[in-house]
Amino acid sequence: MKKSLIYLSYLIAGIGLLQEATAQTDEAKRLKHYNLENSLAIDGYDPVGYFTQNKALKGSKTNSYTYQGVTYHFASPANLEAFKKAPARYEPEYGGWCAYAMGAIGEKVEIDPETFKVADGKLYLFYNKLFTNTLPKWNKDEPQLKKKADSSWQALYK
Repeated sequence: MKKSLIYLSYLIAGIGLLQEATAQTDEAKRLKHYNLENSLAIDGYDPVGYFTQNKALKGSKTNSYTYQGVTYHFASPANLEAFKKAPARYEPEYGGWCAYAMGAIGEKVEIDPETFKVADGKLYLFYNKLFTNTLPKWNKDEPQLKKKADSSWQALYK
């Protein structure tokens, strides 16, 4: 009976170590593949504001939260709390890279945080510089581009 308890405790400890190692690996993947500047996502814009106000709101360092290695800033304490309750709901698709580029060419391209779309409960960000706004291009062929972007992101996010 004592041996069984000892083996059980070793098994539980081993599972705990495996879970911790997996969490660290996931965090490292996110830091490697997400569109970040010094671990900061969306250039400091509030991910919740896109959903609740349909606006790109600049976040504040005083309302910041790090989720699995990625730091987000929020425009208000209420938005910070909403994110803490359901971070996966508010994070941008494709690690915060341009959705159009992910679908059209399968590559990571910078974004303009003020050029976005919320569709089907997901946040999509787009490149919009030098007379090139990729949001209208995305809208013209969204179903096909989304399918390609999902596939490209899966391939890149290894």
